[in-house]
Amino acid sequence: MAGKFTLPELPFKQDALEPAISKEIMDIHYNKHHKTYVEKLNAALTAQAKAFDQPKPDVPELIKQQKQVQFNAGGHINHSLFWKNLAPFDSPETHIHKAAPTLAPAIKEHWGSIKAFTEAFEENLLAVQGSGWGWLVSDAPRGELSIVSAKDQDPITDAVPLVGVDMWEHAYYLQYKNDKKAYAKAIWKVINWKEAEARYAGEKKDAPKV
Repeated sequence: MAGKFTLPELPFKQDALEPAISKEIMDIHYNKHHKTYVEKLNAALTAQAKAFDQPKPDVPELIKQQKQVQFNAGGHINHSLFWKNLAPFDSPETHIHKAAPTLAPAIKEHWGSIKAFTEAFEENLLAVQGSGWGWLVSDAPRGELSIVSAKDQDPITDAVPLVGVDMWEHAYYLQYKNDKKAYAKAIWKVINWKEAEARYAGEKKDAPKV
């Protein structure tokens, strides 16, 4: 295998999201969960290459490992985007009107107001059954906006992911227990709208790549 995927550095300190997201959650989420996705992705790719590199490729093993690649690659992509998607609590990047001068008006035009958008987004988050993600996406740079959800670790591949929120229990349970609604409301204090603006403006067309 030519190279291996690595755990990206966090763009903030692990306690920078408090009180919205605790340092303890960040430590486990980043150093345990995301790290595991990266390790299992690399292991699956190595096993896949080994199964293919023989006189008669081991098709059952290739299929088995492809499932591991899909799941763990999705976990790696989603979390790599998620960390960039966050900023220190109540920092300038979290204030949508100043940090997203192009995206904020587009959101207001589409949903009528920022409040209506956040309510619709929160409703989508709370509707995620089991494990999954909620996303604000654009169909192209400066394109049509929509709110979508994705199950498990399925990545967004048919749109530009602007804002994503992890709704797996490991993202909130230690702090919010089963109160997903409180987590969904608190997350706005750490959303990096400057990053979302860059993706919306087309400056990060390769956002799904890590």
